[in-house]
Amino acid sequence: MPAEPKQREDNKHTVSPEERRQAFKALFSYAKPHRKSFLGVFICAFLAISADLLQPFLIKYAIDEKVLFGAYGSKILIGLAVGYLLLEALSGVFSYVQANLLQRVGQSIVALLRKDLFKHITGQSMSFFDRNSMGGLVTNESSDTETINQFFTQVLFSLVRDGLSLILVIVFMFALDVRLALYCLILFPIITGIAVAFRKHLRSCYQQARTLLSRLIAFTAENLSGMSLIQSFHQEQEQEDRFTSRNTSYLKANLREVRASVLFNRSFDVLGNLAVAFVVWLGGFAVLDQQIEFGVLYAFTSYIRQFFQPINQITQQWNTLQSTTVSMDRLWRIFSAQPEVKEPSPEEKKTLAPAAVRGRVDFKQVRFSYVDGQEVLHGLNLHIQEGEFIGIVGTTGAGKSSLVNLLARFYDVDRGSVEIDGTDIRQLPQHDLHRIVGLVQQEPYLFSGTIVDNVRLFQEHITREEVIKACRQVGAHPMIKRLGRGYDTKLSNRGSGLSAGERQLISFARILVFRPKILILDEATANLDSQTEQLIQHALSVVAAGRTTLVIAHRLSTVQHADRIIVIDSGRIVEAGSHEQLLQQDGYYAELTRHSRLDHDTPSARVQG
Repeated sequence: MPAEPKQREDNKHTVSPEERRQAFKALFSYAKPHRKSFLGVFICAFLAISADLLQPFLIKYAIDEKVLFGAYGSKILIGLAVGYLLLEALSGVFSYVQANLLQRVGQSIVALLRKDLFKHITGQSMSFFDRNSMGGLVTNESSDTETINQFFTQVLFSLVRDGLSLILVIVFMFALDVRLALYCLILFPIITGIAVAFRKHLRSCYQQARTLLSRLIAFTAENLSGMSLIQSFHQEQEQEDRFTSRNTSYLKANLREVRASVLFNRSFDVLGNLAVAFVVWLGGFAVLDQQIEFGVLYAFTSYIRQFFQPINQITQQWNTLQSTTVSMDRLWRIFSAQPEVKEPSPEEKKTLAPAAVRGRVDFKQVRFSYVDGQEVLHGLNLHIQEGEFIGIVGTTGAGKSSLVNLLARFYDVDRGSVEIDGTDIRQLPQHDLHRIVGLVQQEPYLFSGTIVDNVRLFQEHITREEVIKACRQVGAHPMIKRLGRGYDTKLSNRGSGLSAGERQLISFARILVFRPKILILDEATANLDSQTEQLIQHALSVVAAGRTTLVIAHRLSTVQHADRIIVIDSGRIVEAGSHEQLLQQDGYYAELTRHSRLDHDTPSARVQG
């Protein structure tokens, strides 16, 4: 891994208006398969709102026609009451169907969005993860997609229901009295002015809150991952203070967001109450002058309240809409990222059948840098024969891990080439390459699942018997049998409960079941005690048999019996040969060996990898 990772990109990329339009266009493409459901939502909304708005008309009729004073007043009144209840029931039924349809559509869209986002992230090159924090990506996958869900189930629901309600209310108001309706429409410029005045401020508040939340999550994830280090150096209070500082900043941003939202929404409440008072005052004079009937004024008062209710509901979704915009910006930044390590074009593509791979590896004039202008490998040449066991040693930052990162094609060379059996690995599909090249890391990763699942990595075509055979070969079988449920023991939290050596044995068993022809061990014995290291050494001899093996050595004892030892310093090969040959040269390797012997007395003097 790079000693100096590239600068984090979380929340640093500004999305242009054109990119934002493209982002929303891409978002709505997820809605296209659900057009029939959206049509059903619209129809249900229309019927539910119409049933609601017809109710004041029934009361207006009862008042203006003075039904209680007619010969059949009681019967007509009962009929109107039954009609009123029926309309209320229809409104409830259609609203229920509408809400369920929209929830189903929204959840389906976001489920597919999460799937595509996860697939896109896992398809990125390692440089992408150098630039983006894990906490930020978790926020993208969980919080940001949930905001998109709220857009479809809340904002879109409000736009359909409340927008249609507003239109129908205006139609009903004009049907009652044109003059009063025109007076009410004067409020539209005022509403627009308030919305425009608040828009920039609200967006700034929501952007800042989301950014601080992402940083808070990233900080928390980082601390949980490094808890052993924090406790060993008694940094609990320091990290708590740093967390408190970030949490306080997020709290203040949230309160700023709430204040802006409350002020925005309450402005419409005040405006709505003033409008009702205005209509009652203006309509009251019209009733007294016998220009309109009292029933019309009653119905109009009901509609003016319903006129502001959808406006208020829509404006209350403004914060969600702003959050959606921010989330879309963040998701667009992720979706627009393209892997730096690309699949070969059809014209360049070559195939190597795993069974036919011999395992010869050639690094030819390789130049590589993680950051432009800071070259890590300088024209490196290395030729490894099939089946050869190669040890790679050197101090921290020498370029050892960079060498094997290029072979696994986590990164691409800047210049030169890396070849397997004479084929440039850039011409191989990555799926094929990773079947050829196997990797055992210093900290083997174990997933939540059984021992069997972790050995075969959930590949059902690998049988349980193959898993058990592999575990027997590397010496993990006795340890697994001691566990409560043997091979069906559930592991969690990266294999908590297992020692570093036991986790490493499971990773060695993976190599045997997946059968790569080339094996990379990246400091696989770095964190082991001497007794466990002997067990791992035996497992290493088993998995290395018949394979081209590259071992990055933390402890020189790991590679003393290697066919050849490569000594790297400052991105260049400075020495190469067997253990005995290098000792006779009394050069860089001999100096490393002398330091390594001091490990028994001063462990901190070990050569770092």
